[in-house]
Amino acid sequence: MSLLFPFVLLVVGCLFGWLYFREVKRSSEYLERAQLAQQEKLIVADFMHDMVQALGDELTKEELFQRIVHAAVVGTGALSACVFEKTDRGTLRSVAVEGLFPPHRPLPPHVRDKIATRAKFIESVLKTEEFPVTEGVAGEVFRTRTTVLVKDGRTDERVVRHSDSSLRVTTAICAPIVFRDEVLGVLAVCNSADGAPFTPTDQSVVQSLGEQAGIAIRNNTFLRLMMERKQIDIDLGLARSIQLMLLPQELPEIEGVQIDAQYVSSHTIGGDLYDVISLGQRKFAVAVADVSGKGIPASIVMAICRTNLHRIAQMEESPKKVLGLLNDVMVEEIKGDVYVTVLYAVVDLEVGMITYARAGHERPLLCSQDKARGLSNAVFPDSEGFPVGMVSSDAFRDFIEEKTLPFSEGDIFMAFTDGVIETSNASGKEFSAARLADSVKSNRREAASEVSRKLLESLRGFSGKGSYDDDLTLVTVKRL
Repeated sequence: MSLLFPFVLLVVGCLFGWLYFREVKRSSEYLERAQLAQQEKLIVADFMHDMVQALGDELTKEELFQRIVHAAVVGTGALSACVFEKTDRGTLRSVAVEGLFPPHRPLPPHVRDKIATRAKFIESVLKTEEFPVTEGVAGEVFRTRTTVLVKDGRTDERVVRHSDSSLRVTTAICAPIVFRDEVLGVLAVCNSADGAPFTPTDQSVVQSLGEQAGIAIRNNTFLRLMMERKQIDIDLGLARSIQLMLLPQELPEIEGVQIDAQYVSSHTIGGDLYDVISLGQRKFAVAVADVSGKGIPASIVMAICRTNLHRIAQMEESPKKVLGLLNDVMVEEIKGDVYVTVLYAVVDLEVGMITYARAGHERPLLCSQDKARGLSNAVFPDSEGFPVGMVSSDAFRDFIEEKTLPFSEGDIFMAFTDGVIETSNASGKEFSAARLADSVKSNRREAASEVSRKLLESLRGFSGKGSYDDDLTLVTVKRL
């Protein structure tokens, strides 16, 4: 009995000792994991801070990729790192590298033999390397969206074995660069500085860096697009201001007529042009033009057209000759598929006539009163003509026609662009010349400005749109 008690005490003591040391070990492991987790948090936090700073520095996409590989090397203690970006061709392409990162494929003999310039050659190979997503560890990571840890590259069949010792892979980690549901590329780190295999903790760090890199890349792209759009908006706003300056700031006041002009642009910069040019006390010209295309190129052509038209209008009164001379100039100024449709009319109040010519433009409207029946009559007088800038001077002059219309008291002459009659509604039906004529006839007794206003009001009601697919321009002239 005396021997049993000490034995029991010894067993109990050993048991408590074992339990104590087990708990100490568990606490130590827990503390170690907590320290590793904290270290990982710090690495990722530093990386995020670096990426935010990179965005603030307005780096290019290439510079941002270089920041990412540098942060990956610093954060993991790797000897080298690389970013493979997804291309539009469904492949992966190396876009940034730090350190002597092993190429994805074996080096050709002519590169291996150039030892003196090996680093430069390898760098150039990496920067141009592109491969299908079915190849290697990087391809596997891209396809599966799963981070891969290569503990021993010497035995892993997925790793390329380079004869050059400095390019041998002993350990590596590849993580997908993701943003939401999209894989943007792959982040890879290779060979640790201390020679030991990468650990699951390192794997977790690289995976987190890949996720944060995806956010940074998308934010950088978005920021670039916003900056480019802002610059474009500034440029377009400036161009629009210049364009509006080119349109008449005020119309001439001529005794015996009312003149109103309306211009509604479908874009920031449109391609329509109108002008009213005084040719004497009782004579003036009306011009309405439409440049093919939209945006800045159309506005430039419009500016050239208006400048030349103003100059030529003071030299010739005949609409046919004016448009002929305008074509002589514009056919040299504009290239490619760009052209200008123009309606040019000279209103002579002294003789009560309108002489006009059309260079491929919409037919004008003449609304007059049928005195015999007491009704309004609306017609769209026709004439032939090629658009300005489309054909040679000889062909242009051979084809264009000049015609004359009577212009009596109460008559309305309206020139407009195709955007007015071709505006469609939700069913795809166009406003049409017939509806335009009905609107003008219904309001023939109103002032010119009211005729225009009610026409645009009718157009808005028909289309049901707040904006239009094409520019709208119309000039209304009413004889008093």
